[in-house]
Amino acid sequence: MARLHLPLLLTLIMVSSGPKMMESARVFTINNYCKETVWPGIFPGENFNGGGFELKSGQSIVINAPVGWSGRIWGRTGCNFGKDGNGSCQTGACGSFLKCRASGETPASLAEFTLSTLDFYDVSLVDGFNLPITVTPINGKGNCSVAGCDADLRNTCPSELAVKSKGKVISCRSACDVFNTDEYCCRGVYGNPVVCQPTYYSKKFKEACPTAYSYAYDDPTSISTCSGTDYGISFCLSRKKEVCTYHDNKLICSGSKSKGIKSLPERWWALVFVLPLLLAF
Repeated sequence: MARLHLPLLLTLIMVSSGPKMMESARVFTINNYCKETVWPGIFPGENFNGGGFELKSGQSIVINAPVGWSGRIWGRTGCNFGKDGNGSCQTGACGSFLKCRASGETPASLAEFTLSTLDFYDVSLVDGFNLPITVTPINGKGNCSVAGCDADLRNTCPSELAVKSKGKVISCRSACDVFNTDEYCCRGVYGNPVVCQPTYYSKKFKEACPTAYSYAYDDPTSISTCSGTDYGISFCLSRKKEVCTYHDNKLICSGSKSKGIKSLPERWWALVFVLPLLLAF
């Protein structure tokens, strides 16, 4: 397992992590820009709608993240869950549960967070790849760079790492997962950053996704920090695209230099969908 380093939105669902939504220090907006339905998994997930839910193409969900939380978010694909919350997924499954009680199965692209006075966050491909995922800080202070892998590695996955279903590549395993050697897994005599160096496979991942972890000790170019920020966690979205969220009933977007609603006339569509939900809360 990896080390914990950490079109228009058609629907916006507001979920509270506690009795008073605005007390949370961080707002996570999870967006699905993929053409397919994604079932995000979150672990630990007690404060995040139980740790799992369905997110159809074009949907977003807003969840509060408590200060002190340290965990991971990933996308599951090809899932089928019954009314009892039990089922299966082609990739990223956390057992047979819709609401994850543990980390997902490899291979899976991971967004990792440690929230404190200074947040640490990253996107890791150490456990392999199943979906493009980016983390965009919104209205924070500090370095606050966009982390992630917005390339679809399923299209370029080496055949020896590819996981297929009905002839189609659905995920890309890590070299550690496939070959299980100390060199690829950074363990044993390779269990330190001096000896464990990039391999052919990790270099392929890094070439496609330069701001994501490609192997266990890929820290210098992969981990990001930010203070007092909200986050957009987006599946299948370019790192260069703007991401927005709602904070204190105001629309806040990445790249905005001032707090509040940015370019309101251009964002009327967001208010049309979101305002009734906000009034309900």
